[in-house]
Amino acid sequence: MPHRTAAQAPILENPAHTHTKPLHWLATACAMAAVIAGAGLLQPEATAAGPDAPEPVPGPASAPRTAAPDPAAVTWPLDCKGNPVAVTATARGDLDGDRRPETVAAVRCDAGSGTPPHALYVLAQDAAQDARPRIVATLLDTARRQTATDLTIRDGIITARLLGYSSPEVPRYAPDVEQLAKWRWSGGKFRQELTDSPAGSV
Repeated sequence: MPHRTAAQAPILENPAHTHTKPLHWLATACAMAAVIAGAGLLQPEATAAGPDAPEPVPGPASAPRTAAPDPAAVTWPLDCKGNPVAVTATARGDLDGDRRPETVAAVRCDAGSGTPPHALYVLAQDAAQDARPRIVATLLDTARRQTATDLTIRDGIITARLLGYSSPEVPRYAPDVEQLAKWRWSGGKFRQELTDSPAGSV
């Protein structure tokens, strides 16, 4: 029977103002996803969400004020060792109800062989005419060695199906673990909910 868990990672500093060494797609697997929310997304300063934090309110049905951020205008923080970076999927929608759509992008190294893991980034863009898209949150890091599929945004909720591996012995072309992941903005941060499928169900 599926097991539901809720993950709530601490807010870290905006990636645009840090100098963390990029992670190569062959990096050792990490136990938890990094959920990084930066200043300028939804609130000037992100704060931890308590158990009674209100749910996000979807934006009005009217047309958004601006176009969604363009992933082609972003420099991705991946070290692909000379290989190109590939954006394999995008989803666009208003995540905070301000009628300015954000973009969620599934990004990985285009290695030409194997199954490089994905990172999931949230992009935002200021209203200024010459403003450029910027990464304001990392929902999934490549260190988790998962592949993201079926990326969507609906009613302010980000959904993706994550494929992974139950052990290092499992071939990289045959993921045997599947999770349905959902993220929503609430109380100043992204909250994550995971539904696990049994190993071997993929």
